[in-house]
Amino acid sequence: MTVLNRGSSRRALPEGVSELVADVRDAAAVREAVAGAEYDVVAEFLAFTPDQVQQDLDIFEGSTGQYVFISSASAYEKPPRRLPITESTPLRNPFWQYSRDKIACEDLLVEAHRSRGLPVTIIRPSHTYDERLIPTAGGWTDIARMREGKPVVIHGDGTSLWTITHSDDFAVAFTGLLGNPEAIGDSFTITGTHAPTWNQIYGWLADAAGVAEPDFVHVASETIAAFDAELGPTLVGDKAHTALFDNSKVTALVPEFRTTITFDEGARQIIGYYDANPDAQRVNEDRDAAFDRIAAHARTAG
Repeated sequence: MTVLNRGSSRRALPEGVSELVADVRDAAAVREAVAGAEYDVVAEFLAFTPDQVQQDLDIFEGSTGQYVFISSASAYEKPPRRLPITESTPLRNPFWQYSRDKIACEDLLVEAHRSRGLPVTIIRPSHTYDERLIPTAGGWTDIARMREGKPVVIHGDGTSLWTITHSDDFAVAFTGLLGNPEAIGDSFTITGTHAPTWNQIYGWLADAAGVAEPDFVHVASETIAAFDAELGPTLVGDKAHTALFDNSKVTALVPEFRTTITFDEGARQIIGYYDANPDAQRVNEDRDAAFDRIAAHARTAG
């Protein structure tokens, strides 16, 4: 196995994994790093626009048996008309440019498969996390606010269901599709079956952080968007809506895939990691101030 990165990751590669060092946005550097090598599978996690995908095709098409593109379940229509969401759910997200760009990337790859036989597999994860990725709007800022007794903003009324998948579980389905001829020319949603409410997600984090009575303030996603333009698209265009998925398509090919880690455990892993690594405890001062304004507005309006 080979990983191409910039050589600056703070995560050590597993034993036996080779490293190629290049900036993935520098086509010439990538070409030099791979030096015309052939690969059974090329898995692309960091392409977000069609021009970035086209660069991959210019370099790897014809020299790989499978090109795996990580798209996003946020590409499925928002708000969803029917649940659960399946791979046949239309792709349309008028609220979030990130999602529209992923759809455009998929369009490029589907056309390449149809016209030239590109051996592509498209994967649409929903919310995948590990011990370093806090799934709330504020990340560590939310945890710091909980511990300081500050109000913590939760979008909507906190009762919508959100499918959240630990990276260890995601990896089982993902690796099961690599080199699998039945996955060529097709798309797969990879999510677990664990779909707690947002109130539960924040509550489990509070429990893990040792906060017995967190001060949660519920605010409409559209109101949050008016105060914080960066958060708006991710909420209105994705997290504001209940997200439940039918994962039968991927489990038909990878039957061992299932949810083994639910977020009550995931929250304990997250807090354990950050408490053991104080340098990772970074508060976003701008967002912290925005949360103060949002909470004050909500309580005044209420």
